[in-house]
Amino acid sequence: MYSKPNSSKASKGTVQVISSNDRLQLRFRFADKRHYLSIGLADNSVNRKAAEAKARQIELDIVSGNFDPTLAKYKPQAVLSKVATEITRSITVKTSLADLWEQFIEYKRPQCSPNTMILSYGVFSNYVKNLTTHDLDKASEIRDYILNTIPLYSGKRFITRLSACCEWAIESGMISENPFQGMATKINLPKSSRSQEIDEINPFTLKERDKIINAIETNLFCPKASAFKHSHYTPFVTFLFLTGCRPSEAIALQWKHISQDLRQINFEQAIIKTEYGKQIRQGLKTQERRKFPCNDSLRKLLQSNKPEDATSDSFVFPSPKGKAIDIDNFRGRIWTTVIHGLEIEYRKLYQTRHTFITHALETGKLDVKDVARLVGNSPEIIYQHYAGSKRELFVPEF
Repeated sequence: MYSKPNSSKASKGTVQVISSNDRLQLRFRFADKRHYLSIGLADNSVNRKAAEAKARQIELDIVSGNFDPTLAKYKPQAVLSKVATEITRSITVKTSLADLWEQFIEYKRPQCSPNTMILSYGVFSNYVKNLTTHDLDKASEIRDYILNTIPLYSGKRFITRLSACCEWAIESGMISENPFQGMATKINLPKSSRSQEIDEINPFTLKERDKIINAIETNLFCPKASAFKHSHYTPFVTFLFLTGCRPSEAIALQWKHISQDLRQINFEQAIIKTEYGKQIRQGLKTQERRKFPCNDSLRKLLQSNKPEDATSDSFVFPSPKGKAIDIDNFRGRIWTTVIHGLEIEYRKLYQTRHTFITHALETGKLDVKDVARLVGNSPEIIYQHYAGSKRELFVPEF
């Protein structure tokens, strides 16, 4: 933003740019006479640069003895508009990557879930802030910096997003070319990096599962001074292992989502992180809703966990204070403590989902399509990442 000049008297030979009724004028003194020259442009930052260029021309003419006292030489003409156009073009060309990214984020916001905005685009926005340069002419330098400072898989995804940002900017008329086009496709990932494309699948054994549930139920590693015992979360953890649902789905589950006879669960919402804190999101990650039939073990769990004063809006698995469970808090205080205490290889809470899917397939009683329906994945994902990876191969007799 520019600041308007004050109204103090200008020295001889100095040309001031002033604003009158939001139109730009030049004011100066020559031969003891004050001159006002309207240049026919609205008062804005771009036109003011053009006016300043005209002012410098007049000052130079005064000093060199080439001043035109009729002012005809300095009156508005096509060349002045050309100067403004060139300045505008220069500003557009020098638009920084940071500016483009900020506008791109606002474009994407209505199209993405709050969870995606904070967990995906939020991370990329931090990457943009930390770049050593935002000059689009230095795309190769930006690429090299990314590959040297960010894990390879994440770096490739980031460069892909930068390319998408520039493609959007071209369509919006902000830039004329995409300096990141095709750059990500030339980055080759080693096999170890490709495995990061999905959450690493490392299920618990059934023995490990039972040890975890028992340790939580008996407060095995719960500090004596703790106000709330680990055992409060036994139904929650057991439910995750018995259903394979996402933790975000379990903490959002309310009694209105469970049939009165406790024979069916309707997963239809999740609690997610957003820019404004944790919020309930209607719909699931890959579908609007999902029905899950309850077996005897699950019905007994739900029946024993339902308090007499529960309402339809009460959480099925509340925190000790009756609110939604804070997953981060649970993971830090309880899950990590129990896993390490049992000396079991540490796995994320999400591995309860992988554990259910893997063992559901290993029973041989459910085919891939059935398991996919139960957990809300596509059969293709189940085939690709679960089916076959845990089963022993054999050659049938022909």
